[in-house]
Amino acid sequence: MTVDVSEQQLEECLRERFGLDQFRPGQVPVLKRLLQGRSAAAIFPTGGGKSLCYQLPATLLEGLTLVVSPLLALMREQVDFLNSRGIKAGRLDSTLSADESRGLMDEIRSGEIKLLYVAPERFFNERFREFIKGIPISLFAIDEAHCISQWGHNFRPDYLKLAKLAADLEAERILALTATATPQVLDDICGQFSIAKEDAVQTPFFRSNLALRFTLCSAKERDRTLLSRLQEAPSQTTLVYVTLQKTAELVADYLQQNDLPARAYHAGLRPEEREEIQDWFMQSSDSIVVATIAFGMGIDKSDIRAIYHYNASKSIENYAQEIGRAGRDGEDSVCETLLVPEDRIVLDNFAYGDTPSEKALRRFVEFLVGQPENFFVSYYSLAYETDIRDSVVRTLMTNLELEGWLQATSPRYDAYQYKPRINSTQILKHFEGERRVFASKVLSLTVKKKIWFEINLAQAADRLKCDRSRIVKMLDYFAEKGWIELKASGLVHGYRKLRPITDIESMTDHLHDYVTDRQIGELSRLDELFKLMCANRCQSAMLSEHFGHKIETKCGSCSFCCGEAITKLPEMRVPRVGDSALTGLRALQKKKPVVLSEVLQQARFLCGLSSPKSIRARLSREPLYGCCSAVPFDTVVETLTDG
Repeated sequence: MTVDVSEQQLEECLRERFGLDQFRPGQVPVLKRLLQGRSAAAIFPTGGGKSLCYQLPATLLEGLTLVVSPLLALMREQVDFLNSRGIKAGRLDSTLSADESRGLMDEIRSGEIKLLYVAPERFFNERFREFIKGIPISLFAIDEAHCISQWGHNFRPDYLKLAKLAADLEAERILALTATATPQVLDDICGQFSIAKEDAVQTPFFRSNLALRFTLCSAKERDRTLLSRLQEAPSQTTLVYVTLQKTAELVADYLQQNDLPARAYHAGLRPEEREEIQDWFMQSSDSIVVATIAFGMGIDKSDIRAIYHYNASKSIENYAQEIGRAGRDGEDSVCETLLVPEDRIVLDNFAYGDTPSEKALRRFVEFLVGQPENFFVSYYSLAYETDIRDSVVRTLMTNLELEGWLQATSPRYDAYQYKPRINSTQILKHFEGERRVFASKVLSLTVKKKIWFEINLAQAADRLKCDRSRIVKMLDYFAEKGWIELKASGLVHGYRKLRPITDIESMTDHLHDYVTDRQIGELSRLDELFKLMCANRCQSAMLSEHFGHKIETKCGSCSFCCGEAITKLPEMRVPRVGDSALTGLRALQKKKPVVLSEVLQQARFLCGLSSPKSIRARLSREPLYGCCSAVPFDTVVETLTDG
């Protein structure tokens, strides 16, 4: 379906529906491609107006615009904005009650809702997949589309399934959006979503109102330097980015003690506390949030005047995304990194901490070999059994899909729970004949807990000699009628073996090479970032070139252009692993041999890097946890191996 709209009509829609005076660069070309029925990619810098590229077409297209985004804050903020403008939008996420979800689905069925926001994980829900199959999708928009690339800075395996999902849903057109796509990542995006290269619209990355500054500090000087910057500046909205949750708390406390309105934000806080801090930040004109990268994604606050990196970012792409939150109103803003060379050790250690040992990979391969041709797996359980992080387990499974060893089938929930709103007798009154018999048997197979009733679908399907989907549909029907409140748990992912793994050692070596290559990629991204911070030419130009755009003149405001470049990093003083750490580790190893049997497990513990088994064993509560976080990971491994 195409929509014939002139540029003048688009401008009228912009003013009347969105209250905006003019389009930003790149928006009109994207809109025209979409309204002509073509798929497109929008690669705009952070704050460049990507959201309008699916919001405006949604008001002109007949079907539903489905927006996939990992950013809960973005969903909430945009839904509130659209509804305030009279554009019906909704979001399906874990914060909604059963009644709210049911009401939203009714509005989607009736065509009242024009935009629906969901997280990629929503497609794991078989109830949602069944529901959305019957809805005409006019536009399938994928935010943070760089997550689809294995060689990008933020690869998310779930994103690789979105292209197939869009095809299965028969979406009329696709829009991929990102702020941080290198040329290689853009090629991946276009290839995966079948977007023609001429339909990838990319605007210049350089923003002249951002002053990129890099200041060399010692660890002792850093707090005082940050404080002086904040005290010398006028009262203004400021973000301070740190690497660790503990650092966020310490820095925020230090600033509060010096009478600055600072608060810490990180993923360890309760959801309601994070939401309250976010709202405070959005409404204030002088708030200072000290945060891990858990803060800022999807937040559209135009007047952030300063962003300080207390710790260096993980990559140029992360850095670009983080500083892109400053100065969205076009006013001058400062983006300063307080570079302590020793921070590189902590960042390197994160990359090492994600890399499984050969023993862990062998356990992973042995698990796969032991599965039947069609099988289901819980990523959470497999992560614990192998002691490989959940995100790495997902990546390994996706890699085996891409190489043709496995084919993903539909995920499902193995357990359903419900809370009755009317009793079983009242429910059964609504059925007759075979349907009544079936409904009665389903209800009889549930087990009452304290409040909720629980049913194991695999066992129930076996007892009833039926497909589990029939039971799910029956329970969904109960929920739709308001007779029960239904929730699912025990997510498992389905796979089919396409080729047998006949050589465990060979596959283990192959996967070890793969994860090692990814580790090298993470470390090389850090190398690129440190080269930028210590560059001997315009740093704004270097950053822009990284994303495929050359600027003709120097920016005049970065550290190099101002004559304040860091020409050379001093040699780092690297501490050694202390004897007390080794003695304490040996004693703890005797108490917890299962989780500290391997050298890599021991090294992660000393460096403060968690793993599934260490989390379950609560090792982070031990006094020695992280005592060697300032020591390079390979040095710790070498010390433990020699010892």
